[in-house]
Amino acid sequence: MYLELFTLPDLQQEEQIIAARMQENGGIYGYIDNPYPCGLFPDKELRELSFDRITILYGGNGSGKSTLLNLIAQKLELNRIAPFNTSETFGLYVEKCDYVLGYDDEGFRHRIPDGSRIITSDDIFDYMLMLRSNNEEIAEEKEHGKEVYAELRYGSTLKFSGLDDYEAFRTQVLARKKTMTRRQFVKRTAGEEVKPNSNGETALKYFETKLKNDTLYCLDEPENSMSPKMQLELMQMLQGMARWCGCQFIIATHSPFLLAMENARIFDLDSAPVAIRKWWELENTRIYYSFFRQYADLFEGE
Repeated sequence: MYLELFTLPDLQQEEQIIAARMQENGGIYGYIDNPYPCGLFPDKELRELSFDRITILYGGNGSGKSTLLNLIAQKLELNRIAPFNTSETFGLYVEKCDYVLGYDDEGFRHRIPDGSRIITSDDIFDYMLMLRSNNEEIAEEKEHGKEVYAELRYGSTLKFSGLDDYEAFRTQVLARKKTMTRRQFVKRTAGEEVKPNSNGETALKYFETKLKNDTLYCLDEPENSMSPKMQLELMQMLQGMARWCGCQFIIATHSPFLLAMENARIFDLDSAPVAIRKWWELENTRIYYSFFRQYADLFEGE
């Protein structure tokens, strides 16, 4: 387990952060437009988080689960792509945070593995847009390939007078191969489109592609865009990678399927003080349970 403990500033340290920033903004007349994330966790009496192979930050909107992920990612200098909400005190706040790494099987302190990163729903959405954009470009190239195939195969032979003509000459040679059909030519020159999938299937494919063994990941609501079936598949994937592939996950979610992962340590950020709870004790899962229990006769009658 790579990350063992993460500590947050206490109320006195937060006051020092605010005072330092006010000083930078004009001395005794200084001001702060937004002290975030100061003031978010003292009322919850949250000073430290201890981690397991899978640690889940649970809570409603505004509970601080995404903020905690971003603080951890910044302090550990994890790789990231998507920008995140910050403030004029955020950097000072990160400086006051601290962490403790775990030990390996031989008793040596771990280091944060290369490739460790934070993955957000924005990363997945951008991935979906990239696939669609690539498919559109390939579709355009295919149409162009159909138009030029006959001209290259049966038209005048291009003159090769230098390296600037190499690509065009090579393409004509390809088109004039005896075994080359128009379909094969278009496929070779334009490329192959990625099979279109639903957003949930694409999101699951993203995780199958990006997650590597022996790595630390912070995942911010990874279930976004996924159907319950896809969420169950993601749950199995994450459990397997944590158990067998040397991965550690810190996940912000309120998905009942991800909350039910085996041996996950769950911090309930909706409670004050913040408490470690079992997944079936959480408000979100109990709402689901109450709803389906209300209609239990409909399921039992099948």
